[in-house]
Amino acid sequence: MRPARPLIALAAALAFAGAAVAAPNHWQRAWPDTDFSRTSVSFDEIVAGGPPKDGIPAIDDPAFHRAAEEDRIDDREPVMTLEFDGAEPRAYPIRYLMWHEIVNDTVADRPVAVTFCPLCNTGMVFNRVVGGEERVFGVSGLLRHSVMIMFDRETESWWQQGTGEGIVGEHTGDRLELLPAWMESWQEFRARNPDGLVMAEPDWPRSYGDNPYRNYDTAQQPFLFDGDDPPHGLDPMARVIRVVERAWPMERVRDAGEITEAGVTITWTEGQASALDTGRIGEGREVGTVRVRDAEGNDLPHDIPFAFAFNAFHPDGEWMLGE
Repeated sequence: MRPARPLIALAAALAFAGAAVAAPNHWQRAWPDTDFSRTSVSFDEIVAGGPPKDGIPAIDDPAFHRAAEEDRIDDREPVMTLEFDGAEPRAYPIRYLMWHEIVNDTVADRPVAVTFCPLCNTGMVFNRVVGGEERVFGVSGLLRHSVMIMFDRETESWWQQGTGEGIVGEHTGDRLELLPAWMESWQEFRARNPDGLVMAEPDWPRSYGDNPYRNYDTAQQPFLFDGDDPPHGLDPMARVIRVVERAWPMERVRDAGEITEAGVTITWTEGQASALDTGRIGEGREVGTVRVRDAEGNDLPHDIPFAFAFNAFHPDGEWMLGE
């Protein structure tokens, strides 16, 4: 979650200033309804990412059309896919999530939040019902360990996108349910679901299809991150497949094609472009599509963060490096 490249220096300056005065008294002007007496994290870990509260506008009630009617999206562009029983398959293009980061939708009567944080590459879909109450999410403009902090509009509690945990406010300690979803190429989704639904282009003045984070996933360091590097000599910006508290390096899965360990089967297939490489998303270098399933072939909740993010949020997690 960061502004376009020409604004990076300004964003960094704002973030530094935000970190220096990061205290509830400072935040209460923008967050008068947030209960700052309740938190599970140190406020020193939270910094401004550049855009203010709602400066990156989440999408509510998105429009859809049939996959066969879509002609904007390049074949290799990534989409977030939801395939629920009793509902038509839906694709949420990363070209839109890149600029909005959260889509509040309802699928088969289930309220969901489709989320993507470009700074850590985490595409995650959450159940929006918490304690029997539906929540609608927005982008706070704040970061923790270079990962987006979301907020719900009903209580203005803050939620960590990389874990689904409530970290500040009334919902501190609550956790959103992570739902089975995956990132794949538009071509893969369309071939499997020719009559499926794809999110329509939002009515906002954005350069959809462009990547404002050009060359980010080959950068030497993550944006506004000062934590430890991952162990085992892994590059901080290397993709890993996270399933609960385990992480498989993408490179290992790609080389093997398929790995079955710890009760899960992970497969890799060619055809998906990196959304965080070249200026046009569809021209990005090959990163491939990953599917994660259990022994019965059911899709499992997972995400594909950069290694630095897994290490930051799961310091005691297990690195699945093989022999």
